[in-house]
Amino acid sequence: MSGPLLAVRDLSTHFLTRAGVVRAVERVSFTLDRGEILGLVGESGSGKSVTGFSLIGLVDPPGRIVGGSIRFDGQELVGLPPAGMRSLRGRRIAMVFQDPAATLNPVLTVGAQMELAVRAHGGRDARARAAAMLGRVGIPEAAARLDAYPHEFSGGMRQRVAIAMALLHQPDLIIADEPTTALDVSIQAQILAEMRNLAKSFGTALIWISHDLATVSALANRVMVMYAGRIVESGPVGAVLRAPRHPYTRGLLDSLPSMAKPGERLAQIPGTTPSLLALPPGCAFAPRCPRADAACTVDPPLVEIEGRPVRCHHPLVAA
Repeated sequence: MSGPLLAVRDLSTHFLTRAGVVRAVERVSFTLDRGEILGLVGESGSGKSVTGFSLIGLVDPPGRIVGGSIRFDGQELVGLPPAGMRSLRGRRIAMVFQDPAATLNPVLTVGAQMELAVRAHGGRDARARAAAMLGRVGIPEAAARLDAYPHEFSGGMRQRVAIAMALLHQPDLIIADEPTTALDVSIQAQILAEMRNLAKSFGTALIWISHDLATVSALANRVMVMYAGRIVESGPVGAVLRAPRHPYTRGLLDSLPSMAKPGERLAQIPGTTPSLLALPPGCAFAPRCPRADAACTVDPPLVEIEGRPVRCHHPLVAA
């Protein structure tokens, strides 16, 4: 097959509230190849999750996609009728949510839910497939646990069930919204390894939404950094994290506990993220940026530095 699996161009998703228009995602563009793992990072409120919801058609009023294009394997998803989106969701595009309660029905057994997910898209051997996938995500005695209800699992176990459900159909694209936040380190490593194996074995593309740069650096091929609804920097994960060009990316890296010497205070980005109802003119990061000046009151262009797109008037340069 030629061309990218996913091509997003100028995607804008707004929430029309009584207080005004919340520009949660603003003119976001990127492509994703088959089998590629893309990390999407930024602080809370940066637009990461809304971007993921927009891609899979889960933005409900008062939110809506107000502009742009989402082409999945050549098919335009913006404006696709609900029935068409349902035929893709779960089978070719799956999402793993941060909170497993968004996925699991409390009144059905785990097995019943997984079997329904298999049969919804014409799959066979539903119970055997469900048990096998539970085992792959590290749930012991998987066949017996199919008859348990969600409340009989721990929080971490429930998240593993949700991940197993997303993997059932070996979809072309998985959007994972901070799915390992509630899991311990050993289980995180197991899930990350399973995601990598799936991408390699079946050509599954993965968008990994996270605030954890360490996880992204261990998993992703490429990373996009979001701030106030926009992509401010993107590129190969090693290059971006080793030599960031946007001051915001540099601030995120400096804030990592591993960057501080024992006994020193942790570095932090001054100020707080701006309200998406009232963004400052020009660069939204300017009020928190040590490099900001009068030029930053104008919307910064997207420039290429060493082949990497950066949205900044005063990008960092190599020493």
